[in-house]
Amino acid sequence: MADAYRIIGAEMSPYSVKVRSYFRYKAIPHQWVLRNAASQAEFETRARVPIIPLVVTPEGTGLQDSTPIIDAMEKLHPEPSIHPDDSVANFVSALIEEFGDEWGNKWMFHYRWARDVDQISSAGRIARMRGPKANEAEHAAFAGQVRARMVDRVWFVGSNEVTAPQIEAGFLDMLGLLDSHLADRPYLFGGRPSLGDFGLWGQIYEMWTDPTAGALIGGGAPHVLDWVHRMLWPKAEDDFEAWTALAPTLMPILAKQVGKLFWPWTLANETALGQGQEEFSVTLGDKVWTQKPQKYHARSLGMLRAKYAAVANKSDLDLVLAAAGCLAGLRA
Repeated sequence: MADAYRIIGAEMSPYSVKVRSYFRYKAIPHQWVLRNAASQAEFETRARVPIIPLVVTPEGTGLQDSTPIIDAMEKLHPEPSIHPDDSVANFVSALIEEFGDEWGNKWMFHYRWARDVDQISSAGRIARMRGPKANEAEHAAFAGQVRARMVDRVWFVGSNEVTAPQIEAGFLDMLGLLDSHLADRPYLFGGRPSLGDFGLWGQIYEMWTDPTAGALIGGGAPHVLDWVHRMLWPKAEDDFEAWTALAPTLMPILAKQVGKLFWPWTLANETALGQGQEEFSVTLGDKVWTQKPQKYHARSLGMLRAKYAAVANKSDLDLVLAAAGCLAGLRA
């Protein structure tokens, strides 16, 4: 497969499986390559920064960062499109993708490393991936190192004693909203996957593979579970729906999750970075959220703003975004 792309990633990386799902949907020839010792030399040669996934093109160019990877590939493989025809749904899809990448990652990382059962499961799987030939003693030692390192990093997504109940309550609310929305359609925006599906699914798929969050998904959200399975090998089953058809069950997600929680956090994070703060607090709903700023999110917010600026007629879109609490700051 000399003409195939190579996706160097990990099964436990939400951004890696997000890109893999996209390549599968587009039927783009590719090889799935685990990020371990065997792929280390290629990774170091092609990667600009030490993050996965890394997509190596047939020409040998390295592409990184899941959203720019998908944006670049969409220009080369525009059909079947992942962007709804409806202008409102089109931008909301991009907003949901950003929400999944940045806020959904808080759910995933918190649940994965907050409890012993999930820590043991996750550290063991990571250790097996990175050291498949290790004996039992070596594996146990490596798993212990992974566990200690990752548990110590939960602060990065804002998980702490104060925010933990907020993260878990928010996810349970989202699970119910999402299950209702997916009850009558196979994908978020109708009969085929959108950019928003890929971004949100990557996080929820990872949660489904973990003990605690997986039990929540499998035990109480059958339509979400079906979607999790469907997105492993997504296909176009029908057309995208218009915003008017999606709004009854998608608008609550946009308002209660994106507008009430994610968007105020987004703008507060940007302000904290601009002011050089070591820590910031923001009121989300009726709770105070406190964490250290996330530097990368300022870049992804800039990409979302560029997509908003590219919308030719914003009149209908602005009404929806204003009603959901997501309009302020998009024009910056």
